Amino acid sequence: MTKRDIVVRISEETDLQQQKVLEIVQKTLDYIAEALAQGKKVELRNFGVFEVKVRKARIGRNPNAPETDVPIPRRAVVKFKAGKEMRELVLRLTPEDGHPAPPAGASRAPGTPPMPV
Repeated sequence: MTKRDIVVRISEETDLQQQKVLEIVQKTLDYIAEALAQGKKVELRNFGVFEVKVRKARIGRNPNAPETDVPIPRRAVVKFKAGKEMRELVLRLTPEDGHPAPPAGASRAPGTPPMPV
């Protein structure tokens, strides 16, 4: 789903002009990004929490030259933790047979039996 998909859906459900919805959605995203850039935590109830965490410096490996160590500096990254309601909705995607679910829209290989429902 893209930002455009969200705008179109909200516009259809609220009868607001797409341009106005786009402005609102973009402002919301801008304010979230601005708060994170200031090191603040953004908590959206029933959705999740965005926060900035600092990854410690470490030594990595160059995949093209595995014998070469590559220093990776300390840096800030954005972490997201899903809220309870979202976690429960996503957990419904997990099949009960213990096998991972195929990605949405993925077709199975020829000759492969369909997954039980």
